[in-house]
Amino acid sequence: MAKDKTLEDLFHDTLKDIYYAERKILKALPKMKRAAQSEQLKAAFEKHHQETEGHIERLQQVFEILGKAARGKTCDAIEGIIEEGEEIMDEFKGTSALDAGLISAAQAVEHYEMARYGTLKRWAEELGMADAAKLLDETLAEEKKTDGDLTKLADTSANEAAKAKKAA
Repeated sequence: MAKDKTLEDLFHDTLKDIYYAERKILKALPKMKRAAQSEQLKAAFEKHHQETEGHIERLQQVFEILGKAARGKTCDAIEGIIEEGEEIMDEFKGTSALDAGLISAAQAVEHYEMARYGTLKRWAEELGMADAAKLLDETLAEEKKTDGDLTKLADTSANEAAKAKKAA
């Protein structure tokens, strides 16, 4: 009979998932930055790239708290979200709608991360891992702020630019 899986097992499994996702995001952000048309969006992707490096470091600390090696586990969800972003880059390249599409792809990533970090933080608290919960909460707060910044960028420029011009 299989060993009974516990909340700690689930926590570790989900931690491996987000660790893989963060490393995948780190690789995707420079490509998104190159594709972006506005300087503000390029700067937002650059800032998030630097933050993502910090998220990976925090996750490594959480793995240490757990007494486990920092290892990722293929995350099909992030693979799909990033693939959708690449499709937007290809299909809308050179159009006025590209930046709005890139923002939507980036926000899909943010929302996935917020869901994962929110869950991991709650589980860390349930498991009495206050230090891990604090690290996860710091990242969750940054993800929420990035999402808000992207919304602001969409509302103040990208969405308007996308609807203003018709492609020839």
